[in-house]
Parts: sequence; structure tokens; C-alpha cells
Amino acid sequence: MNYNYRYQLNPSDDLRERFAWTVDTCRQVYNHFLHRLNRHDDTSSSYSEQKRLPDLKDWWNDLRDVHSKVLQKVVQRLYDNLSTLNSRKQNGYSVGELKWKAPGEYQSFTYSQSGFKLKNTSGRTRLWLSKIGDIPITFHRDLPDDATIKTVTVKREPTGKWYAILGVETPDDPPEKPDEVTDAVGIDVGILKYVHDSDGTAVESPDLSDERERLERAQRNLSRKEHGSNNWEEQRKTVARRHADLKRKRRDFLHKLSAYYAREYDLVAVEDLDTKGLVELPGNSRSRAGASWGMFLRMLEYKCEREGTYFVAVDPRGTTKECASCGVETDKPLWVRKHSCPSCGFEADRDANASWNILSRGLEQVGAGCPESTPVETALPTGTHSVPAKRVIEAGSPTLKERTASAVSE
Repeated sequence: MNYNYRYQLNPSDDLRERFAWTVDTCRQVYNHFLHRLNRHDDTSSSYSEQKRLPDLKDWWNDLRDVHSKVLQKVVQRLYDNLSTLNSRKQNGYSVGELKWKAPGEYQSFTYSQSGFKLKNTSGRTRLWLSKIGDIPITFHRDLPDDATIKTVTVKREPTGKWYAILGVETPDDPPEKPDEVTDAVGIDVGILKYVHDSDGTAVESPDLSDERERLERAQRNLSRKEHGSNNWEEQRKTVARRHADLKRKRRDFLHKLSAYYAREYDLVAVEDLDTKGLVELPGNSRSRAGASWGMFLRMLEYKCEREGTYFVAVDPRGTTKECASCGVETDKPLWVRKHSCPSCGFEADRDANASWNILSRGLEQVGAGCPESTPVETALPTGTHSVPAKRVIEAGSPTLKERTASAVSE
């Protein structure tokens, strides 16, 4: 299996300059091959263009100070971008063409296969990079014992900090999915309650209002500075730090929540949402964008694969309208928070009803090995257990379990 581990680098001023020079040189190489791509017809593949790099060093002397694998990854990056552009065009999107990278638009470089090594000197971990040297690294968590480092990406964040992303490979395969699903859950995502599942758990959305207020205050201060001045640059970094704080807290919550569901259940059913389309809808788009449903679903999907859990994305149409007990659809506006079926009299929270419908569709989609009864017949909770987002963030995702929450409070 493949994993990415992210660590903060602590380079000296000289190493920072070396990093910045390497990033800018890679940017120029990217633009050079983009120019060839636009002007010549014989640029058939990334491999054929990579073979031109040795000859390029004959007149571009700076390239001798950049590791060969780094330069090859620059060319591959260009062709990966081109492939993505063509795929979007084939899917009906209106796309333009690849543009040159300005200095602020290229912020990383990658070593592949060779040119890097983790070293432990006097109890301190350092990352050695060919053509650059030893860089102190905050090695806050160990790699798996049997992991092999395949790639190292050095990236500069808008805050000015440098990070190393280690791409590692382990020999173990993903766990086999169970032949019979005994513990399944349906998840309905929202804004007031971030998650409402079919087991009766409703997790509140994290309160990030303080972080947003600090970000907006920093942005207002930035707008008053003269663009390009020293004060403007310092305030720009402050804005970047506020953005990073907001992003870090949101991702922390999503990681813990998605890890809980992936580990605790045999099957997780969610709605196959068009998150981009939802954000573009008029009204309350900021809250929908800040909810990061797409990020949560992506995290949940890869963690289910890692844990050997079924991840099922079902058609979202009608999950709120359809009665989880009898299947009759009832229109109701958004402000109506309770489902009341005029056909069978079944009543439930609006989001709870949707989560049971999602679970039913997920079980039906997986098919063999699943219970024949509907969730309402077999696992209908008697009430909803509300979990504050703060509990998920402070103690980690296991706090969703009552027994674990009790242990934490003792």
C-alpha cells in the first residue's frame, strides 16, 4: 500500500535560498518544455522529452546543480497537467491551454527513486537530498518498519515554511472486505449537523468562527498596505498563517471523523454528491464550501479501502423525500426538519430518515452477504445522540463511542 507522510523541515538560511533557487530553476524548466510543447509537433510523450535533458545541460549550466530525477519529474508534471486538461475537455468542460508558471505559481520539486535518504545523527533525524545537503526535519512520527521511501517532495507553503512529503510503499495489501456485512451505517452530511448517521449519532459541525474572524481581520489589514512593500509582505504571511490555522483545524476534524467510520463499520454508505455544483448554488454557498464535504468523502473513501471496509456512494436523489419505512415520497421545504409520512405515519428527524434511505440503497448496491431487512426494521434508533465537534477534535474520533467518551472523562 502507498502512504504519504508530511514533515516540517527546519532549513538554515543558506538551505532556504538553495530550496528557493531549485524551485525557480524547476519552474524555468517547466516553462521551457511548455514552450516546446506549444511550438513543436514532435513532443509526443514525457519520456521522449526527458531524454532531451542531458543535451539541455550542455548550454544550460544551472541544470547541472539539480538532481536528474528532479528534472525528470518536472517534465512528467507538465505532461500530467496536459493529460488532466485533455480529460476535462473530453468530459465536456470548457478548458483553455496550459499557461507559463509565474514565480509564485510553482512551489515544489520532487525526488523519485534516488537522491534522498533519512539519516539519524546523534539522535536527530535529518533528510539528505542530493545536490542540496542535510536538512533538519521535525520527525514527529515514525515510518512503518517495512516501508520503502519512493518519492520525496519538498514544498514551500504560503506561510514561508518548508515541508517534506515522503511517499512510502509497504508490502502489505489492503485487508479483504468481509463476505457478510454485519455492521453497516448510512451517513447524511449537512451544515448544522455535519454528520447524521443511521445509528442515531449526530455530529455537530466544528465552530471555526474565531478562526474566520481572525482571518478576515488580517485580510482587512492587508488591504490597507501598499502592495509590494515590506509591511504588505509581512501582513501577507500573517494572512497565510490564518488560512493555515483554519485549514489545519478543519482537516483535523475530518481526519478523526472519517477514521472512526472507516474503522468501526463493515460498510459505509454515503451520497454521491456533486460538491462543486452544490457550492455554486445561490444562497449559503460559503457555509457549503466551508463544510468541505468533498474532502470528507475522499478521506472516508481511501480510509475505508485501507481498513477493508465497503465504501458505497449512492444516488442522492430523493433520500430526504422518501420515507424510510414505506418508500412513499413527500415533498418538504428545507426549513421542515421533521419527516412525517402521510401514508404510514412514520415520523423521524429529517436527516435521520435520509441516513436510513442512504443505508438501504448502499446495502442494495453491495448485494450478496447483506441483511435482507431494511434498516428501519432492524436497527432503528430510538433517539438521536448528539456529539459536539469539540469532543471529536479533542480526544480523537473514538469519542463517538459512549464507552470511550466515559473513559476520557474519568
